[in-house]
Formats: sequence, C-alpha cells, structure tokens
Amino acid sequence: MKRVRCPKCDNYITFDETKYTDGQSLVFECEQCGKQFGIRIGKSKLKNTQKEEVPNEDANENGYGSIVVIENVFHYKQVLPLSYGDNIIGRYMKGSKTTLPIETNDPSIDINHCVINVSKDKKGNLKYVLRDGPSYTGTFVDNEILGDREKRVIYNGTLFTIGATSIILKTSDEDDE
Repeated sequence: MKRVRCPKCDNYITFDETKYTDGQSLVFECEQCGKQFGIRIGKSKLKNTQKEEVPNEDANENGYGSIVVIENVFHYKQVLPLSYGDNIIGRYMKGSKTTLPIETNDPSIDINHCVINVSKDKKGNLKYVLRDGPSYTGTFVDNEILGDREKRVIYNGTLFTIGATSIILKTSDEDDE
C-alpha cells in the first residue's frame, strides 16, 4: 500500500500501487477538502530526498538519538532524529513551530504536544528530559500522566504516550549502557 498527501489539506489517501503500472497517471479526490490532484506511478527524481520507506529504528543522524513513533490506525511507523536542546513534538501542520512533526491523523495530538530537551549532565553524558507542552490530552510516561510543568528524565527504551500514539526513545550509541 502507498499513500499520497493532499496538497491542500495534508490529508493522506492510501491506495494499492500493485494495481497500476509504471508511468500510469492517477487522479485522486481528497475526502476531506474535495481537492482533485494527480500523480504518476513510478520512480521519482525526488525519491532520494524523501523519507525512507522502511525507517531504521537505530537512526542516529545528529548523534543525539531519535524517537520511534509506533504505527497505529492513525499513521505509519516513523523515526525522527533528535537534536541538541529543545525538540518540540506534535502533529504535523504546515507552518507550525514543531521541530519533530508526527505525520498523523490522530486528533488527540496537539500541534505542540510535548518537548524532549537533550542536554549534557555534569559528567558530560547526554540527558533526556521530557515535559508536557502543555497539551489537552496530556503526556504519559509509564502509564503516569505528567503534571503541569513537571519534567521527567527518560532513558533509552522509555515508552511514552501522547494522545493515542506511543513513542519510544532511542538514545545515541555512546549513551547506551
């Protein structure tokens, strides 16, 4: 199955690419906004600049680790690299200030839902601190909701939940114990 994004409202439309041949043109109508748009099946010149089809969970692009967004009914699995400082996690929306946008249809994720701050501790090791945005539905760590302005140090493999979406922290290689 493949998916395309509506150029007007960013809604995803899923279709079975095996029913079509390379070079064939398809026209879609977005169920959400009614926009009609076309695509051509086959290899794209832009393919190298797009995200990988099968994300690598151990991706560590910037050397600060990543978060793994677990696939569910709202979205596909995604691996998003962390950077030093504040990493704002939220639902993808054009023009938002979210630095780690999750491409999802999950309505319970705010545009700026939570923040992971990557810094160094007194020993020079990387430290990961999670805090809520604040958000409407809250941020859960180990089935406990974070309170307003509460911060929680998280480690490699920590599972946290925002809305109906579960996320796993994968720290950098040098930080694993």
